[in-house]
Amino acid sequence: MTTNKTYQVNYTALTPDTVKKDVLEAIDYAYASTRSIDITIRQPEFTSVCPMTGLPDYGCITVIYRPDQSIVELKSLKYYFLQYRNVGMFYEHVVNRILDDLADVLRPLSMEVIGEFTSRGGISSCARAVYVK
Repeated sequence: MTTNKTYQVNYTALTPDTVKKDVLEAIDYAYASTRSIDITIRQPEFTSVCPMTGLPDYGCITVIYRPDQSIVELKSLKYYFLQYRNVGMFYEHVVNRILDDLADVLRPLSMEVIGEFTSRGGISSCARAVYVK
């Protein structure tokens, strides 16, 4: 005898307003007046939660930016990313939120945030958001 069971995850994800950008620390870019630089930062172990199912979403977040006067302190960025671990957000919203927060704190000349999320149900997703001063 075959039975079809429906499983429901009894988990309530945190809301996006629990993510605070004040953990991000901007430090002076010492070469701002003499040299432009492109910086690429990858977080290959990014996690958040699907707001529909409560199941974990895994992906790689890449931040590419050209600083103006400030660069991000990497430990603060790591702690910022960790806040998303139990937050229910769609991929597209995660990428835009990270871009908004980083651009607000750093005021870079340009910035791009890319989220490459692992496949679920045979579908993988890549979301990209761009900021230009």
